[in-house]
Amino acid sequence: MPTPARTSYAEIITAGREILEAEGPDGLTMQAVAARVGVRAPSLYKRVRDRDALLSAVAESVVDDLAVRLESAGTDIAALAAAYRAHAHAQPAGFRLMFTDSAPLEALERAARPVLTASAALVGEADALHMARLITAWATGFLQMELAGAFRLGGDVDEAFAFGLERLVRGSAQGA
Repeated sequence: MPTPARTSYAEIITAGREILEAEGPDGLTMQAVAARVGVRAPSLYKRVRDRDALLSAVAESVVDDLAVRLESAGTDIAALAAAYRAHAHAQPAGFRLMFTDSAPLEALERAARPVLTASAALVGEADALHMARLITAWATGFLQMELAGAFRLGGDVDEAFAFGLERLVRGSAQGA
């Protein structure tokens, strides 16, 4: 009779995400995850091939959470940007991991759908991908700087985010 599993794949991913946020990507090791879920590292390899697979699974989980947030935000660009920003603030290390080779393309495509839909409504189907990239690039750059503490010249960062987004959307809509 086989021995019962002592941990699940979902528990491994949850532990990986917790470790990523607490210790960063360098701290996300097979040994650290095994210790967190209460198994020995060799047992973990029965569920996750190696550290690269672990990083990919954690990244996919983070991106899937983003997709859920974006889908629930609807098709308004401002609501989508707010959901994107909330996601980045809730899990900054996971947010950064999304922009590495570890994030599976299929997951990123799922997360992009709401932004593409909203972009098409704003500028038309022909320019939807360009608009989605523009909004995403601007928001990602803003958030990377914000999370790094780079906005040190004063002023309200929330107001700056709203200002930039409003100008970007208004300018894009006028050009459509």
